[in-house]
Parts: sequence; structure tokens; C-alpha cells
Amino acid sequence: MLNHFEKIAQLVASLDTKTQIFLSKIEETKSFKKGEILLNAGSVCRKSFHVRKGIMRKYHIKNGKEITTDFFFEDDIALAYTSYTFQEPSTEFIDCLTDVKVSITHREQWEAAKIKFPKLLELDLLLTEIHAGALEEDLLDLRTLTATERYEKLLAQAPELLLHIKLTHIASYLNISLETLSRIRAKF
Repeated sequence: MLNHFEKIAQLVASLDTKTQIFLSKIEETKSFKKGEILLNAGSVCRKSFHVRKGIMRKYHIKNGKEITTDFFFEDDIALAYTSYTFQEPSTEFIDCLTDVKVSITHREQWEAAKIKFPKLLELDLLLTEIHAGALEEDLLDLRTLTATERYEKLLAQAPELLLHIKLTHIASYLNISLETLSRIRAKF
């Protein structure tokens, strides 16, 4: 079975030249420094960020405490999904955990491209399906895996975490305390 990166790559490769040229024209490549915030809570998410290099994080603030809800690595698309889809204020922030390079697509341009090039509707549907599947997997993991199992799975998926991400962010993402994460890490 193909993984989602392969499915996306195959679909993009099947796009005709005219569509690919149009897509390249609506993408803007930019670099951001570690610590820069690309989306603030309360703002509407009007852009998607295709991560080309670096690591980004999405988080929510509750009672003054940051709660990490997602990490974005190379080839991921970073956005606040509900805000982006429904064009309502985001409850989350997106920031750069390292220096990053991203390809930015404005939502209005993407929506216009889907009308002009119907094959992009298929790509949009695939991206939505992948997002829904990832959310379902995260929810299942949170409800069925132990803290140690969630940590092991995260390490297997993204071993570079320990090199670039603060342990407080990892603990928050795993929905465990920093002390619990320290005990788990001591076992390895």
C-alpha cells in the first residue's frame, strides 16, 4: 500500500504541464527564523505552508499554558485546518521550532486553481482524506496507547524530534507531564 507522500507525489506527477506551471506560479517560497510565528490565535488562517525544510509546531494556549497539538516536518502542510476551511478565527498558533523554508499558497488562489483545473479537486480531496486519517489515528493513539507507547511511536516516526524540539513541547504533544516523559526516556 502506498503511503500518503507517495500518493500525493503520484497525483502531482499526473498533473498536466499547464496545471503544474500554474501551481508553481501561485506558490511563494519563503524562509523564516526559529521562533517566528506564522499564525496567531484569533487570526484567520488564509495560507497553507508546505514545509520544505525545518520543523514547525501548532499549539493552543489554555490557562496560560502552551498545549502542542501538532508538529510539521519536511513535506507536511502546516495550517490551522478548521480556520483555513471555514475562514474563521483560529484558536491555535503556528510557529517555527527551527529555521524553516516553506512554499506558501494563499487560500483564495488555491480555490481559484481548483475551479480552473478540476484535477486539483482530486488532490484537495486526497489531502483532506489524509488529514482526517491522521486525526483519527492521533485520537485512537491517545485513547489506546500508553504514554510509553505513544513516545516510542513518535520516535519511530520522527527520530529528529530529540535533536530540535524542546522536551516540554514533546510532553505536551503526548499529553503527559514533563516528569512522566523524563521517566519514560530514562528507560531507553
